[in-house]
Amino acid sequence: MDSLDKLSVLWQIAKWRLTWTRKDLDYKPSGINNPKFMSAREAVRLIPDGATTFSCGMAANAPPKVWFWAIAQSFEQTGRPRGLTHVIVGAQGGRGRVPGTVEELGRDGCVVRFIAGHHETVKSMLHLAEQGQVELHTLPQGIEALLIEAQGKGIYYLESDTGLGTFLDPRVGHGSVVVPGRGQSLVEAAGDRLRYHLPKLEVAFFIAPAADAEGNIYIRNCALYTESHEAALAVKRNGGKVLVSVAEVIEKQPEEIFLPADKVDSVVVHPFNEQTNSVPQKKYWTMFTEGAQEDLDHSMAKLRFINRVLGITPKRGPVDDALARLGADVFTRYVRKCANIIVGVGLPEEVARLIYEGGLFKDVTFMSETGVVGGLPAPGVFFGAAVNPKEIISSAQVFHLCYEHLDAALLGILEADSQGNLNVSRRGEGPLNYVGPGGFPDFCAAADTIIFVGSWMAHGRLEIVDGRLVIARQGQHKFMDKVSEITMSGQQALAKHKTVLYVTNVGVFQLTPQGMMLIEVMPGIDVQKDILETCPMKVVLPENGRVPVTAPEIVTGKGFKLQWRRT
Repeated sequence: MDSLDKLSVLWQIAKWRLTWTRKDLDYKPSGINNPKFMSAREAVRLIPDGATTFSCGMAANAPPKVWFWAIAQSFEQTGRPRGLTHVIVGAQGGRGRVPGTVEELGRDGCVVRFIAGHHETVKSMLHLAEQGQVELHTLPQGIEALLIEAQGKGIYYLESDTGLGTFLDPRVGHGSVVVPGRGQSLVEAAGDRLRYHLPKLEVAFFIAPAADAEGNIYIRNCALYTESHEAALAVKRNGGKVLVSVAEVIEKQPEEIFLPADKVDSVVVHPFNEQTNSVPQKKYWTMFTEGAQEDLDHSMAKLRFINRVLGITPKRGPVDDALARLGADVFTRYVRKCANIIVGVGLPEEVARLIYEGGLFKDVTFMSETGVVGGLPAPGVFFGAAVNPKEIISSAQVFHLCYEHLDAALLGILEADSQGNLNVSRRGEGPLNYVGPGGFPDFCAAADTIIFVGSWMAHGRLEIVDGRLVIARQGQHKFMDKVSEITMSGQQALAKHKTVLYVTNVGVFQLTPQGMMLIEVMPGIDVQKDILETCPMKVVLPENGRVPVTAPEIVTGKGFKLQWRRT
């Protein structure tokens, strides 16, 4: 990016920050004689007390801000709607900092039960749960999306082996209930499977780019549309209300109708709707639209710059860069060309970046739980979208693809243990430390090869000195004898004959029937002193006792080049 590009982006961010509460809850377009067209304030009166409501979107993408604001303001002024059960699939919170998110509904009495795949960003709900005012539940994102799709067909439960042996399994944990004793689980044991269900959805609200005067909905030029189609069908099947906000009204285009008018009860025109945060839908970014052919290098540089300015993306140092290179190198050894791949947030995004920069991008297909297929996954606050996506489909459709053919998953690590179990769903005790599993259980159940990428310890200090990795200060180990919550079961992974690898700063571990085997070690790391004597996790060594040492170019980056090594 040149200086002018950066100045343009900085101006866009500043303008967004100064106007990010901009809304008009009373706006109605003139010249449309259709009773379905209402103001946001009028439309939310269609939501009855005690209803099960559902909203769509993911992180910064397709945020239904006008609906959250309208419901919150109505509740503050009239006390209605109240006693809601609110359901989301992807993350829709603002970490208590960004207005216009699902956190607007986190008011005592408005929502009394909250069901989500991801909770960490929804601080207002977590605080209410801490006070005992909201009942929290969690489900895997894929299971949620498929349950919503099923409701549209009149089916109200789903049996799956996803989540077996994890906290979701009532024989192991508390099922969907986040705070033990507060609520009845939405998961039950069903022999060698689990049976999942959701309450019947009665109101769905989301945004879309446009509608015509009849009330037909269009999604051209969106970044994603997640569960909106399936949610609308489910709600109509259940006799409920579908509320859609659009940025503009266009001429009817029959061949492009996404949701017909007979599936929509209210259309709200809100000109300030965003394609993604800071990007108005009416001035959408082409890079995020289906079939885009934008310059990838320039687009990714722009997104990374925005994330740095917003403080979203952590600063990566030489040790993190070496870890990402090791992850990318392991990827080329265990994954073949033409693979379908899911990438998680954080360090896995850095591995995906190296796959692109290393020239292997055209040999693989990245997918996102939001329904984006192909293209390069967008980083940071834009997670869930992609640059130059080949296709944008629904969340349910992409999870069907994953369960049918997911070759590899690149995912993060919060805690790992001696049995190969992973915890990514809970940072500590109580609701305020709850993260939620996201699509992690789905991807671990579906992928043939799972590559976890994460740091060896927290709050320690690792350095690279003369091409060798040195532990300058010990920290808190993330690899332990037993994780605090099982989000992925190592036993289940072994039973399904999956290839499971754990890429860390100190080396690479592989899950084997004998345990967590150290199959590669970083130069400079003393296996006995730095790993076996200090790590609480039980570590298994190869039969000959010799652990191969990582190539020096992976540590330093000098001469590092990616190439496919598995044929």
